[in-house]
Amino acid sequence: MRTFDFSPLYRSAIGFDHLAQMIHEAQRGEAQASYPPYNIERVAEDQYRITMAVAGFSRPELDIEIEGDSLKIVGRKQRSGETPTYLHRGIATRDFEHRFKLADQVKVTSASLDNGLLNIDLVRVIPEALKPRKIAIEGEDKLQMVERKAA
Repeated sequence: MRTFDFSPLYRSAIGFDHLAQMIHEAQRGEAQASYPPYNIERVAEDQYRITMAVAGFSRPELDIEIEGDSLKIVGRKQRSGETPTYLHRGIATRDFEHRFKLADQVKVTSASLDNGLLNIDLVRVIPEALKPRKIAIEGEDKLQMVERKAA
């Protein structure tokens, strides 16, 4: 049994339905095909790179788009009229569609195709309103200053 019931979360928490939906989608995504193979690496504190092995695909056969908070990478191999006769076929060039869920502040900055590797660079841009900030602590010192002025 690998399914979880999130209904108690919906009953007792407000505003967490998005989180429960993400967990539910991740559960369903476990059976997602692993073709083509890919790496996700952290390049710097707020920079990431997805590297996908797309041997046999050319630039026009690859499509990258962002739909809401989802990054979609699609590879559609253009078929020629001839079907080659393989003695051994070890390079898979089948069509694929792969989706990555992006956090709210993660943006795609660039994509490049080099030596059969598709590199997609991402950066997390945190708005000023969401960055941590210091709050001054007021105390008795200020209260004593007000009392002195009143006297």
